[in-house]
Amino acid sequence: MKITLEHLTKRFPNRTKNKPDVIAVNDFNFEIPDGKLIGLLGPSGCGKSTALNLISGLEVPTSGRILFDSDDVTALPPEQRGVGLVFQNYALYPHLTVLQNIVFPLENLRGNKKLSKEQMRSKAEEAARLVQLDGLMERKPSELSGGQQQRVAIARALVKVPRVLLLDEPLSNLDARLRLHTREEIRRIQRETGITTVFVTHDQEEAMSISDLIVVMKNGIIQQIDKPQTVYDDPANLFVASFLGTPAINVFVGSVKHGKIFIGDDTVLTVKKIENRAVYVAVRPEGFVPDSDGGLKCKLRGVEVMGRDTSIVAGHYAFEGESLRAVVSSEDAPDPDSSEIRFSLKPSKVLLFDKETQERVYFEPGE
Repeated sequence: MKITLEHLTKRFPNRTKNKPDVIAVNDFNFEIPDGKLIGLLGPSGCGKSTALNLISGLEVPTSGRILFDSDDVTALPPEQRGVGLVFQNYALYPHLTVLQNIVFPLENLRGNKKLSKEQMRSKAEEAARLVQLDGLMERKPSELSGGQQQRVAIARALVKVPRVLLLDEPLSNLDARLRLHTREEIRRIQRETGITTVFVTHDQEEAMSISDLIVVMKNGIIQQIDKPQTVYDDPANLFVASFLGTPAINVFVGSVKHGKIFIGDDTVLTVKKIENRAVYVAVRPEGFVPDSDGGLKCKLRGVEVMGRDTSIVAGHYAFEGESLRAVVSSEDAPDPDSSEIRFSLKPSKVLLFDKETQERVYFEPGE
């Protein structure tokens, strides 16, 4: 099912007197394609959970429309929208078994949708198999691991065959290993069911690993919508570039003068078709190449061996932060006893942003 959000806005009254309303979602326009998994990504307070609550019907928009295919559901109550919701805290009933928790939504069906006990059990077992909970149906939530509890919550959301599945930071309470496994399970389940899914997270690695499209948000406003790799390689502005990537992108204060990019006083690249201007020069960690003749001169602060790769920690007076990080092949690791290191830069991993607007500035590498 396709979901269309048209000029969706949600305002909350400010609790501080004489202060303007808080705009949690600001003129949100987006079409979620049928059968895709969409990642809503952004820092805490950016409005992503509010956007999810608007889609589900838990919040009513201040203005704008929500369409499920061609049906306007803006004023429709949550129970009539056909959505499945999975929350961060699982929200399982502790006194019920796994089977009873999964069956619970079916027990509330009325009219021609009402099912017999046999039908409910059959549907619950089918949902349990989908999330690989076979053999655990008679256990209570307290007897399950965190990952198993989350899968019960997913099965409960899937059992009534929702038109759309909404996941609000469903992996935040899991440890790193479980989080990795469970996100793979969510992707598998979504592909098997073909249900249009919206996945809210502040973890960019989660969003990039399982989403068909990423929506990056800041202060209730969409910053960029695209495929995960495109958002990483071709960010629209400095916020998007800084938010995606581990380690984070390295940002320097720089300038473009007479066809050359400067970081501080260091000449790092020759470019063409770009006017003189003050810029932020952002370099992905994999964009540094240790080079004794390189134009970027840095103080070496540490070398961290990570097996296949090596992380170089260095300092530069024009760097926006404490220490920059470069990730290089272990074969190119510098002498850790050195006090200085020089880098040349890979043009494809260097991004420029206007110093004032922080919007992307495109350039072509020169000779």
